[in-house]
Amino acid sequence: MAAGLGVKAAPFTYVAHALAMAAAVMMLVWCISFRGGLAFEADNKNLIFNVHPVLMLIGYIILGSEAIMIYKIFPKLNHDTTKLIHLILHAIAIVLGAVGIYCAFKFHNESGIANLYSLHSWLGIGTISLYGIQWIFGFVAFFYPGTAPHVRRGALPWHVLFGLFVYVLTLATAELGLLEKLTFLQSSGLDKYGAEAFLVNFTGLVVALFGAAVVVAAIAPAHVEEPEGYAPIPVN
Repeated sequence: MAAGLGVKAAPFTYVAHALAMAAAVMMLVWCISFRGGLAFEADNKNLIFNVHPVLMLIGYIILGSEAIMIYKIFPKLNHDTTKLIHLILHAIAIVLGAVGIYCAFKFHNESGIANLYSLHSWLGIGTISLYGIQWIFGFVAFFYPGTAPHVRRGALPWHVLFGLFVYVLTLATAELGLLEKLTFLQSSGLDKYGAEAFLVNFTGLVVALFGAAVVVAAIAPAHVEEPEGYAPIPVN
């Protein structure tokens, strides 16, 4: 574990934020400069689709990552405050993710394209459903005032473990989405070694590195002297 190696969470939160900014900029450059822009309503239906990857990355993955790291970003902040921020950021991420998925369906429907035929789409629906279940579980177990302390203590490791599983699944879904879209574009004539193809591939690499930094930040302690595991996260 990261704690056993004497690794603190803070450096990984810094790296994660730098990579998040890079990934967000690269995604916006791709969708706006290369793909023509963003729109909820347009004659060019590709502009509607472009909203999908932007919201799924910036609104869903990056905001969700901030929620995961919040306890390590502000380790000295009042626990009730960080818990509330954690809950709110995840809620916003789910809403923006749902809007992003809606845009993908809207693009398909208005373009005469079938829905839910790819592994990316299956994982996408499954992941956001699991994300919602995780949020409800977290609200009931850790935010609802009537939950007994021993229930919270018992639920915490499972909440963390399942949360990281859903997060990694979300990253994998995003990578599949980038691969799928780039494959479609290349089959339609996009230069396989052109600037746009390289931009999409490098965006995928940055997202993968970003996710790795977030996971390490989540499992590493805020302070090296703290015990292994999730002791930095209070349960009361």
